[in-house]
Formats: sequence, C-alpha cells, structure tokens
Amino acid sequence: MILDDQPARDADQPDSEGSDVEAETVAVESNGSAAPALPVERGRRKGYEQRAVDAFLSHARAAFEDQVDENTPRMTSSSVRSAAFPLAKGGYVVAAVDAALGRLEDAFFARERAESLETDGVQEWVDRSRGDAQVILDRLSRRRGRRFRHVSWMRYGYRVDEVDIVADKISGYLSEGEPVTVEQVRAVAFRMQRGGYQETQVDAVLDAVVEVMLAVR
Repeated sequence: MILDDQPARDADQPDSEGSDVEAETVAVESNGSAAPALPVERGRRKGYEQRAVDAFLSHARAAFEDQVDENTPRMTSSSVRSAAFPLAKGGYVVAAVDAALGRLEDAFFARERAESLETDGVQEWVDRSRGDAQVILDRLSRRRGRRFRHVSWMRYGYRVDEVDIVADKISGYLSEGEPVTVEQVRAVAFRMQRGGYQETQVDAVLDAVVEVMLAVR
C-alpha cells in the first residue's frame, strides 16, 4: 500500500515499458544474512522507500519467528495488509513489494488459523467465517450507490460506479462461487470523485473480504 494515498506513479513518470529495474538485496534478517532480492526502480519512476520496506520486513521476520520483545504489539495478517510506505526515487518496485506482502500476509494468516482451530475447533472457525461472509454479502447486496457512506460534496471519496462494479463481482463470488482471487481483491484501486464513497469504510469491507477468502482456502 502507498502511504497517504499517493498514486503509485507520478503523472510525469514514464510508462512501465522500458523502465530500468535493478535487483538489490533486502536485509530482512537481524543477523545480517542476505534475503531474497527485491527489484529497484531506476530513472524517474518512483517506488516504495527502501528503508521503510526494509524496516517493516525485518520486524515482520522477527515477529513471525517470535523474536520480538513481549511488550511489542503482536503483528498479525491484518497488520501486514495495512502496511503503507512512502514513495521515493530509487525505491523498490511497488508490484514486487505488494506481492511479497501478500505472501507474508498468507503466512501470518495460516498461523492464526492454526491457532484458532486448535483453540476453538473447526466448527467454530467455519461458523465464524460463514457469518462474516453473510455480513459482507448483506452490505454488498444493497442498491447501487447506497452500499457505503458518502463523503460530503466538498470532499473526495472513491468513485461510486467503480466500487459498485467490484462489489458486484465480490457478491457473485460469495453467493454463486464466481471466480475472484485474493490477489485481485488486494490489487483493487479506485479513482476519486467529489461526494464519493467513504474510503475507510470501503477499505474495511475489502479487508474483511480478504480475510474470508483466506479462511476458506
């Protein structure tokens, strides 16, 4: 995710074709050993700031291996999904980082699911997932243009028509099993309009959709 709702590419940046991408090493292990490389943007195209990404991945690695102080807030799959980074020249390629974060989120969620199954049992997990899915479906089944709160006409929100199109696809997935992937939901982006849907509410529902999809994998 991009920090402060900045666009993934500045308006004056060139198209992706012909961009010069160079791989560099991300230090995600506290002992200094090398981790898999992430590609780095070159030229005018911006990417995620390297220091911010490196710091987050280092913390995530330590958290996953239970090597953090007990007073440190527990990192979860939701924490990974909400991670945001500023854009900078020479930063990591956005798509590559987002893909890595998706895999990291999957790993954290798998552990959370295993812990929940051990504590609460399979039936509780299934019932909770079904309940969450029904709550989402009830909202997305509302009339177009009325599925989320609107911001005032003095402010910008997500374009209503674009959100409603995505909502229809997700509704089809939840009710009819129509093909939609977690990666597609994670990659959703909307343009802005005055009086559009409230961003935080739409984002919260999309986050819930991702959790349901991971739960039923």
